[in-house]
Amino acid sequence: MIKTFEALFDGKVFRPREPIFLEPNTQVQITIETKTNDDKETLSFFDTARALNLDGPTDWSANLEEYLYGEKRGE
Repeated sequence: MIKTFEALFDGKVFRPREPIFLEPNTQVQITIETKTNDDKETLSFFDTARALNLDGPTDWSANLEEYLYGEKRGE
């Protein structure tokens, strides 16, 4: 049986964040994958873009093709 669960290591033992239903003294094999702080909160694309404080024309979205291709298309 394979069961994945989150646990907290308190310096001595691993403490599961949810109940694990195993008989006492059941032997198990444990693989550890540490979680980074990045896993806790993921920013949206827009939050990331705002945080970059990019400097540029205010009409990028309205005139994107002109900025990309040097001329207005479809006219």
